[in-house]
Amino acid sequence: MVTFKEKYKGAKEKLLLDPLICEENKQIFEEFFEWEEYKLQRENDLRELDESCFKTLYLYTTRLRIVNRWFRNRPWKDLTRDDIQEVYDDVEDGRIVTLRGRPFKSADSYYGRIMKGKPFELAGKADLSREIIRFTKKRKPVVRFLTQEGFLNLVSVLNRPRYLMLFWLAWDIGENIGTLLQLQKKDFTRGTDPHSGEPEYLVNLPAPKLKRSRQTRSEPTLYPETVRYCDMVLSSLSNQEKVFPFDHRRALYLLRSVAQMTGVTCDPDGKRVRWKDLRSGMACHLLSVGWQPHEINLRLGHTPNSNTLNAYINHLAVNRRRPKHRHHDSEVERLREELRKSKEREKASRARALNGKFEEDIRGENDFLRAELAQTKARVEELGVMVRKLVRKLSI
Repeated sequence: MVTFKEKYKGAKEKLLLDPLICEENKQIFEEFFEWEEYKLQRENDLRELDESCFKTLYLYTTRLRIVNRWFRNRPWKDLTRDDIQEVYDDVEDGRIVTLRGRPFKSADSYYGRIMKGKPFELAGKADLSREIIRFTKKRKPVVRFLTQEGFLNLVSVLNRPRYLMLFWLAWDIGENIGTLLQLQKKDFTRGTDPHSGEPEYLVNLPAPKLKRSRQTRSEPTLYPETVRYCDMVLSSLSNQEKVFPFDHRRALYLLRSVAQMTGVTCDPDGKRVRWKDLRSGMACHLLSVGWQPHEINLRLGHTPNSNTLNAYINHLAVNRRRPKHRHHDSEVERLREELRKSKEREKASRARALNGKFEEDIRGENDFLRAELAQTKARVEELGVMVRKLVRKLSI
């Protein structure tokens, strides 16, 4: 696997030997790399530059080449206010584009790190650039994550334990792919959750394997699937052996292939899945099941009061379907109340109907009895007349 140190050394040499770049600018680049290497070493209290430092330096080789192209390889020391103004406006208005012919989505890193930073300072043009590039864009934080359902669809088509372990670690621990690919067996400690009694792994994330902004920490696994695949993979490895014997490019290809196979995309924009979307997806899922923001920040390696999660918290809180769900629940509750009242009305009506029928039956019974009584009286009178007649005949 090619290291960032090797990438930086190769890219730096190629940049400084490029015959299409003027000698004046190459001299600035060489002075800048010497200064930046020393700065990184001292700022990070290192005796030797580590991979994170070399990654930073490698990215600078690309930025320097791109800004040199913006100014059409003119010596930076000879640039005028009009030259810098023209390039700034052309980049912002989309007239200067990428090699793929697309406008630069965000040129802030080129402005801040090159034109207003040390490289242009070495050319004597940093102050001029700061005067020209003085407006800060208000960029809305991008919300993009993988849902739990999407993640489960991704892993459903994997069959190699090592691939499954990588995916479950990315979803479970939430660390970026660069760090996960550096993990060794010695970074995993198998144990038992004291609360549930279930097996777990404690994943150690040391500083040399983390981004500068992340905190060193050890995180317990959350899912039994992570434990299962860790057991399967780690059992055959030595302590110093890397868990994932492939590079970043192979991991990108793996994720892209699985996403294409399953048709899984990100929420809410439907864009293709990146490894970092598993990290944000884990955070969103934990928010949805009741974790507190400071707990998730700690698991992500941020400080407890970090604002990184705010965009996702706001997105989940103002989910456009939630008002509809609340409206639906309200309607269901209203219909339930109406049904309850309707049943009560029906019950009362039935009772009244029963009472009315009873009264009607009583009246009918009384009428019948009165008719019976009248008929009985008439029959008694008839019998009385017959008896009297019979008595008269007998007396004669």
